[in-house]
Amino acid sequence: MNSTWFRRFTTTEGDGPRLVCFPHAGGSATAYMQLARTLPADFDVVAVQYPGRQDRYREAPFTSVAPLVEAVADELARELIADPGRPYALFGHSMGALVAFETARLLARRELPSPQRLFLSGRGGPDVRTSIRYDLYDDAAVLAQVRRLGGTEQTMLDNPDVLEMVLPALRADYRALGAYRWGGGEPLTTPITTLIGDSDPVVTVEEARTWRAHTSGDFAFKVFPGGHFYLADHIDQVAATIAEGLLATAPAA
Repeated sequence: MNSTWFRRFTTTEGDGPRLVCFPHAGGSATAYMQLARTLPADFDVVAVQYPGRQDRYREAPFTSVAPLVEAVADELARELIADPGRPYALFGHSMGALVAFETARLLARRELPSPQRLFLSGRGGPDVRTSIRYDLYDDAAVLAQVRRLGGTEQTMLDNPDVLEMVLPALRADYRALGAYRWGGGEPLTTPITTLIGDSDPVVTVEEARTWRAHTSGDFAFKVFPGGHFYLADHIDQVAATIAEGLLATAPAA
């Protein structure tokens, strides 16, 4: 995958299933470096690099979910056409869960090969209603929310130079989240595994369970101890959940 949209953090490209990972709001592809190095060596783990961060810093970030999804789907479609027999799955955390889900829906509408499974983490289904207007947040409100959620990138917020670089992407992502509206649609046939921290401050366990209504296929539900970024403390278990989920839906030999 040579596109500017994808990053690989392992030294070799595994010949097993491909896992495409979608970052959280304000996040970058490197959020999945540890996961890529924890999963079995035969997996090919790639992470999406949204515009406006790290080596794509000079590109304007998207402020709406739909065009971001379309751009990612376009890039994935090229890979699916180039390598049609390779099974793949999508993993998204927080905002990334929404982008991964909408990407799978768009690929299905285009009648392209479906993911073997969706792994949707740290977010409720697209139809979960919230009164929070993220699109109206100013910079102070965005930063307060990021601090509330925790995670491994907190030190960035204390460095003015780094903060100046990450704020445009954070601002854009929160605007995209706030403007998103679920438009309805038929459930996917793709199986879904939902993952959630039991003390997530913005998503309840029951809200995370609402993803069940968005697939007619198999549904698995995993609750981990921890908050919104529970993944950092349970990377081995998360990797095992992914490997188990892909094995359960592996195509027949």
